Amino acid sequence: MEWLNYHHLYYFWTVVKEGSVSRAAERLRLAQPTISGQIRALEENFGEALLVREGRGVRVSEVGQTVFRYADEIFTLGRELQDVVKGLPTGRPLRLAVGVAEMVPKLLAHRLLEPALKISGPVRLYCYEDTADRLLARLAMHELDMVLSDMPASPGVSVRAYNHLLGESTISFFAAEGLAKSLKRTFPRSLDGAPMLMPMEGAALRRSLDNWLDAQGVRPNIVADFADSALMKVFAQNGMGVFAAPTAAADEIVRQYDVKLLGQADEVKERFYAISAERRIKHPAVLALSQIARRELAQSA
Repeated sequence: MEWLNYHHLYYFWTVVKEGSVSRAAERLRLAQPTISGQIRALEENFGEALLVREGRGVRVSEVGQTVFRYADEIFTLGRELQDVVKGLPTGRPLRLAVGVAEMVPKLLAHRLLEPALKISGPVRLYCYEDTADRLLARLAMHELDMVLSDMPASPGVSVRAYNHLLGESTISFFAAEGLAKSLKRTFPRSLDGAPMLMPMEGAALRRSLDNWLDAQGVRPNIVADFADSALMKVFAQNGMGVFAAPTAAADEIVRQYDVKLLGQADEVKERFYAISAERRIKHPAVLALSQIARRELAQSA
């Protein structure tokens, strides 16, 4: 088993924190060549360059950034351990880093994540939005505790990821008041030729909507495709077209975006997943939100 020299790691961590070898040397009260030699030994141990010389200074390499994140957590936990042993309160909130896939409705994401902030003890939430692929890459690097997505990680992805189904919701259609008034009475036939705002092709909801519209024999006029569900709702709010969203968030959508409900497509279901790097969820905040999300989504399935 290879052993990690934590003295070397601490010198590297201090250099990155201080911004230079010279400032780290002042703080540690060591000679600069001593620190540089210890960091070279750490690099030899990893087989990777952690600091790259740039002009008169150094910059942290990509591998070095990963090592620094782990070192930061290690030494933060070390300080906490000392406080616990001394009987002092740590006051350190539980960290929860979540990636939210672009097409997950923001109102629903809020409802699903909110319970994590209400567990016993303080929680600090770090929330990132991006494409599912990029979020899964960050999950694999242990930068995220979970990814909230409207589609499961496929078996073909190159990262180890486990899908935990939170639940599903039927889909409803919404539009600004003026447009809704002319379409609601004969919904869904009224969608034929109506201006429609749609998720991007390739999104799970887009495929379901295309199939449902086909089955209804209607062909709306698709005026815009969106990767961002919140932006799509803003366009709808300004009368640009009809959009579809989970029924589970219908009340909040009507209230926040000042739109009207046209009707519901019971045959179309949107599913939501918590994707983790572990087969069994252990993070207490992720456990809490998973349990409550399943109960809430079951009511709108």
